[in-house]
Order: sequence, then structure tokens, then C-alpha cells
Amino acid sequence: MNAQRTDPFRWSFADGSSPKAPHVASMIWRDGLFVHWPVDPDDLRPHVPGQVTLETRDGRAWLSVLPFVLTNVGLRGTPSITRLAFPELNVRTYVRYRGDPGLFFFSIDIGNSLVATSVGRTTRLPVYRAKMRVGATEDNHVAFESERRSSESAGDTAARFAATYCPNGEVFTAEPNTLEHWLTARRRFYAPEADGVLTGEIAHDPWPLQPAAVTIHENTLFEANGLPTPTGDPVVHYADELSMTGSIPRRIGT
Repeated sequence: MNAQRTDPFRWSFADGSSPKAPHVASMIWRDGLFVHWPVDPDDLRPHVPGQVTLETRDGRAWLSVLPFVLTNVGLRGTPSITRLAFPELNVRTYVRYRGDPGLFFFSIDIGNSLVATSVGRTTRLPVYRAKMRVGATEDNHVAFESERRSSESAGDTAARFAATYCPNGEVFTAEPNTLEHWLTARRRFYAPEADGVLTGEIAHDPWPLQPAAVTIHENTLFEANGLPTPTGDPVVHYADELSMTGSIPRRIGT
């Protein structure tokens, strides 16, 4: 599948609004997986800062794990020799701030020490360095492994994740008002701080989603983040390749 081109200043959010900050970075998402678990909102709400509101759908909150690879990462307009590629793994839920939907990240593991340090300092997001390996199995599944080692001095908790997955159906675009759209069509994150909320945006075409066949071999991410461990079956989707841009994070008032 060919990467799609996106001009963030011609693109708008689902509510019709436009990006509110310059999109200085560009990248390509590859070999990604969405794994979503429903959870009791009363169990999850204590883990979400008070500046944002935990969002639910049909009475349930959702916890999601996303393993993927980013390639061609860099400032827009810079030559390919300066671009980076690395795997990433994040744990997130769904929130609102001043009525606007967005993401709240519990952890973001990155398989590049330099990038992890830089992103953590510039965004205040919970970013960790992790040892990651991404490859292909003999039956053409993506094999994704991540290990974040504990560090008492930094307050990090060990976290491991290992899964094999592949697409298992035709590509589709999530329709508005569906669960798939509610879970994936979010272009802002919120990172609450003592004196406000930090927000950032991404812009891209609709996700090229596919049903997925997934085997999770190990997952200690919920335990590592102090989160409730879901017990039900997850909703899973594969997303092959998508070009996107990212904004400069900006602080907004409480």
C-alpha cells in the first residue's frame, strides 16, 4: 500500500475545526496494530488526571495498546538522510478537554534512546526508552517485542510486550458513529500539567483499517502502569501504512 500524502492545513477534525498549531514534523506509520479493551470506567477514572474527563461509550471506558513502526521521521522538508525510523508502543485511553475529544497516554515506549529523551523533554509525555525488535515470521506475521527495564533512579517500572499479528480481511475506513471511528479518529493528545494542559495534534487521512489476527504472547503494560487489567476480549485492527504530520505541542489554560 502506498503512503498517502496529507496537507494538514487543508485537513480538518471531525468537528470541522482546523489544526491550531504549525505541523513541523512528518513521518510514516507502518505495520501498526490497535488493541482495544473495554474496562469499567470506575476502575480507570482514578488513573486519569482531573484536568481531563474520561470519555466512555455505551457505559464503558477503553484501554488501548498500540505497537507500530515510524519511518521517515523528521522535520518537514528535510532530506531523507536526516530522517529516523524506530518502533513505538503506547498505552492510552480516551478523554475530553473543554468538550474536545482526545487521547491520554499512560506510557509511550520508544525503541530509540535519543528520540525517547527528546520527546520526553519537549512534550512532558510519559516517554520511556525500551529495547524493541520488529520482524516477520515465516508465515508473514509481524513479530513485535518490547522490553522496558526497570530503573529505580528514574522511577521506571519494567514492562514487557510481545505479539504476532497480521491483517485478516479487507481494508475499510471507519464510518462516523461506529466504535471503530470513536477509538481511532482522534487527532489530539492532552498531557495535564500543574499550570495547564499540554496538547499536540497529528494530521492524516482516515486510517486504512483491516481486521487482524493477533496472538499476544506477553503483556505486563497494564501492571507496569498501575492500571486495571482488562478481562474481556479486545477489539483489534491492523493498519498498514499512512503518512502523517505532527504539530508543535502547545500549552492551553486550565
